[in-house]
Amino acid sequence: MQSIRLSTVTKNTSPYRTFPRLVLLAACSTLWLTASQAWAGDATKTVMMNDAMKFVPASVTIHAGDTVEWKNGSVLIHTVTADASLASDTANVHLPAGATPFNSGNIEAKGTFSHTFTTPGTYKYFCIPHEGVGMVGEVVVQP
Repeated sequence: MQSIRLSTVTKNTSPYRTFPRLVLLAACSTLWLTASQAWAGDATKTVMMNDAMKFVPASVTIHAGDTVEWKNGSVLIHTVTADASLASDTANVHLPAGATPFNSGNIEAKGTFSHTFTTPGTYKYFCIPHEGVGMVGEVVVQP
C-alpha cells in the first residue's frame, strides 16, 4: 500500500510581513523626489513669520531657480517686501544688479507668499508694517 503525504501550504497574509517593503518604497520615493527637485533646480525653502515680528530663519541660502515660501504663522498681517520705494529706511532693502523688486502685499494669518529667485546675489527684504521694529530678512542666491 502506498502512502500519500499531503502538505499544506499556507500564505502569510500578516500585514507586518509587507511593512518593511512599504517603508523601503516610501524611503525610495522620498529620495527620488528630493533628488529630482535638486536636479530640476526647483527646491523650496520655507521662512516663517511670527507674532514676535521676525522672519525665521532671518537668512536663507538657496540656488538660482529655487523658491522661497513665506508662511504667516502669526495673527498679525505681514508683508515680504524687497522694494526700496516702499521702505522707510532704504538700508533695509538690497537687490543684486538686474533683479526686479517684489512685494507680497498683505499676507493674512495662515497665508503664504512664494517667490522664485533667478538672479544670483544677496536680497534684503522687510515687512512693511513691522519694518520699524526690525522685521527684516535676507535671501542669498548662489549660482
